[in-house]
Amino acid sequence: MSLDQLKPQIITIISDTNLSVDERLLSICEVLESNIPYYNWVGFYFRNGEKEELKLGPYVGAPTDHTIIPFGKGICGQVAVSNQNFVVPDVSAQDNYIACSITVKAEIVVPIFVNGDNIGQIDIDSNTIDPFTEADERFLEFVCAQVASILS
Repeated sequence: MSLDQLKPQIITIISDTNLSVDERLLSICEVLESNIPYYNWVGFYFRNGEKEELKLGPYVGAPTDHTIIPFGKGICGQVAVSNQNFVVPDVSAQDNYIACSITVKAEIVVPIFVNGDNIGQIDIDSNTIDPFTEADERFLEFVCAQVASILS
């Protein structure tokens, strides 16, 4: 299934007000992980109140010890500071990478903005080297904009 073909499913999930926000976020993780073969871990991190750290939200994939990530640390922590997408084609070449699993080869992180503020991000790990394209970035920006609409 192509990324564009997944957009209606994302919209349907976001629109389902019978589910809590966390249930909808988890459903998005499940749809992405099960339909995109190189998305091997899909999760959300959100700013932890007023603290300069991220807290793990709903996710699908192997359990992680990284439930709290300080701003600036790792790829997610850097995105919390830079407010920019971060695509890592090969995590072994990244100095500030926080290893979650030896199987992870690449990562993409896209911030979520509500009223101009970076309130969180979607984080995707892949067990494939350099799988992410500009199409993934645009698609995940779409997902994050949809998610922002239920968080504002």
